[in-house]
Amino acid sequence: MKIAIINGPNLNLLGKREPGIYGNESFESYFEKLKAQYPDVQLTYFQSNIEGEMINHLHEIGFSFDGILLNAGGYTHTSVALRDAISAIKTPVLEIHISNIHAREEFRHKSMIAPACVGSICGLGMKGYALGVAYFL
Repeated sequence: MKIAIINGPNLNLLGKREPGIYGNESFESYFEKLKAQYPDVQLTYFQSNIEGEMINHLHEIGFSFDGILLNAGGYTHTSVALRDAISAIKTPVLEIHISNIHAREEFRHKSMIAPACVGSICGLGMKGYALGVAYFL
């Protein structure tokens, strides 16, 4: 099974960025633990602060993977283009958020990508990624 994780803008700063919201662990450190937790799953990781690069990556993998975990960061709330890219590919996409977007600022309550995704996991910290892998298994 092949599952891709795509993280969007500012998530390269996990472990440094607002630790009260996002925790103290870098995603690279967490990703190593996740790979150890699921040794029989081919996990890949891609992060970009650039919307077009995320769209290009979805296009590249969206017909050959079994699942995609997408934390679109701030683009969740603004990007019709990401939503269209998700709709255009065959691989199912599960929306992931480390924080509970519904308990934060009002502008974060609306997800532009949610209708194109198979579901959403939010507010469970980094564990949301492991739950996303378990969903696809």
